[in-house]
Amino acid sequence: SKTEKRTIANYMVARMVVPSISSLSEDWRSMTKAYKKALTGQSEEQPRWKQCISYLSSNMIEPLGSYYVRNYFKEESKNAADDMVSYVIKEFLKILENVDWMEAETKAKAIDKANGITPYIGYPNELLNDQLVSDLYASLTLKEKAYFENIRMMSKFATDKEFNELRKPYVKGDWKTHAMAAIVNAFYHPLENTIDFPAGILQDIFFSKDRPNYLNFGAIGYVIGHEITHGFDDTGRQFDKEGNNKNWWDDNTDEHFRQKAQCIIDQYNNYTVKEVGMNVNGINTQGENMADNGGIKEAYRAYLAWVKDHAEEPKLPGLKYNQKQLFWLSSANVWCGKSKPEALTEVRST
Repeated sequence: SKTEKRTIANYMVARMVVPSISSLSEDWRSMTKAYKKALTGQSEEQPRWKQCISYLSSNMIEPLGSYYVRNYFKEESKNAADDMVSYVIKEFLKILENVDWMEAETKAKAIDKANGITPYIGYPNELLNDQLVSDLYASLTLKEKAYFENIRMMSKFATDKEFNELRKPYVKGDWKTHAMAAIVNAFYHPLENTIDFPAGILQDIFFSKDRPNYLNFGAIGYVIGHEITHGFDDTGRQFDKEGNNKNWWDDNTDEHFRQKAQCIIDQYNNYTVKEVGMNVNGINTQGENMADNGGIKEAYRAYLAWVKDHAEEPKLPGLKYNQKQLFWLSSANVWCGKSKPEALTEVRST
């Protein structure tokens, strides 16, 4: 009631037009280039094929995931990754059992929650059921050689789908929640107490069943530990083992957690990105920082436990580094990157 109708109308039109600009002609797309350059330093558009794949991966998740799994994912990778998850969870539980700042009742609930974490590795089996996947898009009709119209139809389809779900209860264990197979990412779902490692991340620099496990534990093992720890960070700890948003922490343990969280916040507040002269925002990033610190510790312990069970693997030929050193190099290597100064300013919030 306090906002002018013209402002509201302009906002509504902008919300409709701006997301469509990337699908329009060069004249339209050039309008956003200056904005993107200021935000990320990127002055050139991505190749069209990358834009199309990116769009499909966000808007036709299940069909693209099904195609990817059938053509590019090896079942043996799923089994090998599952074994790694077991090792990392076991080490997380050992760490948890030795924590000295948690009251017995709260620690027991934390252990119960950790034991209740369900991993989804690679893809859900339903993704290989063609009829099941096709039925999800039965009401969507696309046309040949009508790109922009198809984009509009897909947008309407997605909006209608969201409105149909409005006020319905959240369905835990729905396979579609875990169907993003063709993506290089990983997730912890607090509403389900589950961890996802899609087929897309179980490859290349993160994981290969055919290379030494000191590299795998340093890379994907780190990610596995990171996602497990999210279940107990500043956000994840607000949910119990069933995914219910409820407080299961006693006051004393809660206070100890907040004190330790403040140490993480203070530590990262003092990290400076020299290229842009800015500090990391320790408050905004505390969940990720907790997950990173816990995840790498769990992964390293898991690797040592794996070696104890299977014996040490050979070192990489031609390098002076031992297996433990290569674990740490692998864990750092997957996060190396080159960023433009504009993009580095995001350290304040990410």
